[in-house]
Amino acid sequence: MTALTEELKAGLDAPICLTWELTYACNLACVHCLSSSGRRDPNELSTEEAKAVIDEMRSLQVFYVNIGGGEPMIRPDFFELVEYATSNGVGVKFSTNGSRIDEERAKQLAGMDYLDIQISIDGATAQTNDRVRGEGSFDTAIAAMDHLQAANFGPFKISVVITRENVSQLDEFESLASKYGAELRLTRLRPAGRGADTWHELHPLHEQQVELYHWLLARPQVLTGDSFFHLNALGDENLPGLNLCGAGRVVCLIDPVGDVYACPFVLHDEFKAGNVRDTGGFSSVWKESELFTELREPQSAGACASCGQFDACQGGCMAAKFFTGMPLDGPDPECVSGHGSEALSNIGVEMRPTPTADHSKPTPVKLGATRV
Repeated sequence: MTALTEELKAGLDAPICLTWELTYACNLACVHCLSSSGRRDPNELSTEEAKAVIDEMRSLQVFYVNIGGGEPMIRPDFFELVEYATSNGVGVKFSTNGSRIDEERAKQLAGMDYLDIQISIDGATAQTNDRVRGEGSFDTAIAAMDHLQAANFGPFKISVVITRENVSQLDEFESLASKYGAELRLTRLRPAGRGADTWHELHPLHEQQVELYHWLLARPQVLTGDSFFHLNALGDENLPGLNLCGAGRVVCLIDPVGDVYACPFVLHDEFKAGNVRDTGGFSSVWKESELFTELREPQSAGACASCGQFDACQGGCMAAKFFTGMPLDGPDPECVSGHGSEALSNIGVEMRPTPTADHSKPTPVKLGATRV
């Protein structure tokens, strides 16, 4: 393990990757939504409170913030906040379903500096994508890409959550990105939010994990955000990246009401470190919270100590373990050596934690019987 990795495990003065969910409001109801988004929380941060958070980011020398939701462009002050951040030296990367990017807004976005956009799709065809993200969502995302291309926005990103139903479309995703001159970003499906109810049906099978590992090794230019470091146990060659759990060390999340969580994929009170409205604001939470201090201490290998692949996979993803009911020092539920599936067989549904809050609309999209 590199000296840099060891240094990062001890935490940094500011997060490398800071995710900020501006709102829980969303016009879609994706079945794997990490934050169970749909309805706006009436207590979400005001424009002035949000600007104060941006001021703290600037003081901490945060290079950029990952803005998401919900659908962040639903907030009426979205452009105001983005412009405030970028004009103060805080770059913005935001994820969107594309539904609010029309011709006019695409031109507006193209005229802004220090801005990166991720368009989310979860299938290379409407049939595969819409089963997860809702009817018409694929065509909406493609239209947004067309508008950005026509506005000469420049390279944007196409963001894909990998499921057992779209692994077979990896080459098609790559071709789609090439068509738009975009970067392809693949992320792991986590059993958080509404994903806790669909993970067991949607997460890739073992043979698909192997396929994904070799596909990514052959394409180091494909971005992953270190989502798949658990796959490193499959071979002698590691996927590009830091390959570690950065929760509370180099990453964290601010939710729409200002709560700060150690990991963008574990929105649960057990991993809440504080709130930006508390005395000292976000800076105090990041530097002084008891939870983050604990996470920055050396971690035990636990049940994985006897496995010869621990140094490669680092025991896997904390979020994936937590919401499947696995102990945090246990194996990853998708452990490629099979230890996770064996442990999962002893965990009942009643033993799985539930998200702290559910912002879903009354009738969210459900997985149907259609197969692809």
